[in-house]
Amino acid sequence: MGAGFSAAERFISEVRGNSLRPGYVLLGDEIFLYERCRQAVLETLVPPEFRDFCLSEVDLAETSIFEILDRARTPSLMAPFQVFFVRGLKALYTRGAKKEEFGAIEEYFRSPNPQCLVLFVADHLRIPSDLRRMDMDDKNRYERIRETLGDWCGLVELARADESDALKWIMSESERQGIRFDSDAARELADALGADMMLIASEWNKLVLFAGEKRHVTLGDVETMVLAAKQRSLYELTDAISARDTPKALLLLHGLLNASDGGEESAIGHLYMLARTFRQMLVILERNVRDSRAIWQALWQGFRMPPFAADDLIRQARRYKSSRDITRALRLIARADFELRSQPPDKKLVLERLIFDLTRDTSRQPATALEAQYAMEW
Repeated sequence: MGAGFSAAERFISEVRGNSLRPGYVLLGDEIFLYERCRQAVLETLVPPEFRDFCLSEVDLAETSIFEILDRARTPSLMAPFQVFFVRGLKALYTRGAKKEEFGAIEEYFRSPNPQCLVLFVADHLRIPSDLRRMDMDDKNRYERIRETLGDWCGLVELARADESDALKWIMSESERQGIRFDSDAARELADALGADMMLIASEWNKLVLFAGEKRHVTLGDVETMVLAAKQRSLYELTDAISARDTPKALLLLHGLLNASDGGEESAIGHLYMLARTFRQMLVILERNVRDSRAIWQALWQGFRMPPFAADDLIRQARRYKSSRDITRALRLIARADFELRSQPPDKKLVLERLIFDLTRDTSRQPATALEAQYAMEW
C-alpha cells in the first residue's frame, strides 16, 4: 500500500495496541483514510454507552484552543477516557503569530491528561500520493504544522491513494470477506473511479450485494453496475468517431445498446451523453487546453468528465482541425435527436446513420434553422 495507507495503519495499530501519544495531527483531505482512523478510535476508546460523555467534536472556528485544552485537562466524572476531534486547524495559522495559542498547546502537552486523546484534523491540506508533487502552499502549511505541533503530537500523513493503492484495497478487502473479485474487474473499478477511495468503497459494496450468493464479481458486473465504467464505453465511442474509424464506432455503438437496460429505448440517453462529450471537446479546443491540469479551469463544476477521461478527451478534441468541425458534429447529433423524438420505426438505424455521418470527413454543410436551434440547445 502507499504512504497514506501505511500511515493510517500505523496509527490504527497504535490505537488498538494502547501505545498512544497524547495528541495527533491527522494531515490531509483523504476522507477514506480519515474515516478508517476515526472508526478505529471510536471502536477502541469510545464505548457506545459513554459516547455522550467522552467524545467531543469541536471546531477552532467556533471554540478557542484555550477552552478546548481546559476541557481536555479536566477529567470526566462520567467516563474513564476522553477523545477530542479538533477540526478547523487552519484557524491557528491565520491572522497573526498566535503565540499565546501555541504557548497554551505547549503547556498542555508538557503535562497532558493521560486519560485524554486530542486529535487535530488538518483537512485543509492536500497530500498527493507522490509527495514530490505536493503544492507549494500545502508544503508551507505542512512545515508550519510540523514546526509548531510536531514536537508534541504524532503526525499522520493521510496521502491521497493512487490506482495501485485502490487495486490492492479492492483485492485485499474482497479476500478478507470471502469474495472472488476478478483482477480485470478490480482494475476497471479502480481506473474508472480515478482512485477515489470513498466512491470505490461505496461501489464495491454495491457490487458485493449485486453478486449475492455467488460471491463472485466479474468485469461484466462492474460494467453493468458502475456508472463511470459505463461512461468509459462512451469515451471509447467518441475516440473511434474522432479517429474516423467507422467499423469500430459501429461496433462500440452496438455494444452500448446491448448493454443498456432499455436497449434501443436508451438511445436518447446515449445521444445526450454523446452531445455532452462533444460540447466538452468544443470548450477544450476553443480554450486551447493541452493538459489535464488546465482542464478543470476550462470546464466548470457539473460539466466535467471523470478523471480517467481527461487526457483522452483532450487528445480526441485536438484531432479536429477547428471548432467548426465539432459544431458540425453537434448539428448532426441535434438532427438525430429530433428524429428519435419523432418516433422513427427503427431508432437503432437513426444512430447508425449518425455514426456514418460523424465519421465521414466531409466539408461543412449549411445548417438548417432547426438543426441550428437544436445545436444551440445541446
